[in-house]
Amino acid sequence: MVALNGIVQASGWTVDATIGQITFTAAPASGVIVSAGFKLDVPVRFDTDRLDVTHDIERLGSITSIPLIEVRR
Repeated sequence: MVALNGIVQASGWTVDATIGQITFTAAPASGVIVSAGFKLDVPVRFDTDRLDVTHDIERLGSITSIPLIEVRR
């Protein structure tokens, strides 16, 4: 996602994901704030065989932490 002054731009740019570089077809005007957001896909696995679940009075459960380990290829 690329935005100029907070407005998402659906086109007018390309990205080279290997080096993380965004190239605009026309340069933004001086003073325009350029921002970008990214999604990452990182394979992980659980670090434990058990999870501690806390039940409250309304029978809702919560898990304080879920330990994960990154799986390196």
